[in-house]
Amino acid sequence: MTIKDATNMVSYSLDAIGESSRAEAEWIVALTLNIKRSQTNSNDLLTKNQEEAIFKIVKKREKGIPIQYIFSSAGFYGNEFYVNKHVLIPRPETEYLVETALADIKDTDTVLDLGTGCGCIGLTIAKQSKAKVVVTDISSRILRVAKRNAKELKVNVKFIKSDVFKNLEGYKFDKIISNPPYIADEEYEKLDMLVKNNEPKVALVGGVDGLLFYKQIINEAPKYLNDGGKVYFEIGYAQADSVCKLLEKDFCDIKVDKDLDGHDRIITAKLKER
Repeated sequence: MTIKDATNMVSYSLDAIGESSRAEAEWIVALTLNIKRSQTNSNDLLTKNQEEAIFKIVKKREKGIPIQYIFSSAGFYGNEFYVNKHVLIPRPETEYLVETALADIKDTDTVLDLGTGCGCIGLTIAKQSKAKVVVTDISSRILRVAKRNAKELKVNVKFIKSDVFKNLEGYKFDKIISNPPYIADEEYEKLDMLVKNNEPKVALVGGVDGLLFYKQIINEAPKYLNDGGKVYFEIGYAQADSVCKLLEKDFCDIKVDKDLDGHDRIITAKLKER
C-alpha cells in the first residue's frame, strides 16, 4: 500500500461514518507517519508497521473519538496543545477572545484566565505578551494538562486550583478572561454526538439557561479587579443580550464582537469607577 492509497482508505472510512473530510484523512496519515500533509499524495510504499499504525487510528476514529484526542494534540493560535479527555478541545472561535484581550493588555498587567482547561487562552497570552498571568481550574488533573503545555511552550504562569474565585482571596487583576461553560442543559442534549460522547460535560454545560458561570463571575469580579479593570468573555451565539444585562450593574463600555460567521462571540466590559 502506498501513502496515497492509505490516505484514500482513511477518507473512505470517514465517509462511512458520516464524517467525510479529505483534509482530516490527510492529517491522520500525516500525523501517524510524521510527514507533511502535502506528502500524503505520495506513491511511496508503506511498511507493514506503518499500515498497522494507520489502521489502529482509523479504528479509533470509527468509534467516534475526535482526532485531537487520538493524537493528544490540538492546534491553537499557531501552537500545539496537549489535550486529553479531561479538557475541551480548543476551538478556533476562542482565538478571537485571545486577540481581543491581547489588543488591550499592557506589559505591566496582571491577567487571570478563569477556567483554563488545557491552558490555550492564558498560556497564549503569556507567550504573546509580558503580562503576569494566573490560570485557574477546578481540578488538579486539568491543571496538570495546562502545566504540561506551559512547559512545552516555555512560558511562566502561576497555577491555582480554584472553583471560580474561591481560592483567589487577596488577588487583584487588571484583566479577567474566561470562556466558561455556556451551553444550556436542554441544548446539551442536542449536541453533536462527537462532542457529547467525548468532551467533558462539566466544561460545556452552564446550567438551565447556560448563564450560571457568567452570573457568578460577573457578580464577584469587581472584588478582584483593579480600578479600570476589564473582563473578557466568550459567549454562545444567542447570549449577548443576557450577558450584557448582567454586566450593566458594575461595568461600562460594554462591547459585543462577532466571529467570522457573523455570530456574537466576544463581550468586553470595563469596571465602573468606584
